Amino acid sequence: MKRDIVHTDKAPKAIGPYSQAIRTETMIYTAGQTGLDPATGELIGSTVEEQTRQVLINLQNVIEAAGSTLGNVVKTTVFLKDMNDFSKMNVIYAEFFGQNPPARSTIAVAGLPKGGLVEIEAVVLIP
Repeated sequence: MKRDIVHTDKAPKAIGPYSQAIRTETMIYTAGQTGLDPATGELIGSTVEEQTRQVLINLQNVIEAAGSTLGNVVKTTVFLKDMNDFSKMNVIYAEFFGQNPPARSTIAVAGLPKGGLVEIEAVVLIP
């Protein structure tokens, strides 16, 4: 099976030994995206809403660089620093995945890179 590394400057550079995404013949598997500004490498905002919006913009840019769209996402995993932020994250998430949303798991975690509040990864179909 063919396996291609996906990279775009429209999303933060990897801050470790991993790829932004891997594209196979039929699927894209993204790394978790955080609310980092691709230009500065710093977190956008201090609220879960601001960071969720940036996370999803970064995720969208990676998916588009791999040749697909948010409409083809079949599964996401959301990692939250605080599960009390679930409803706030969900409002922003619904702006990006309002109709026919993908399957999703949401997990509370002890910490995220650079002190982020939310991270999201995705599995995506290639049209």
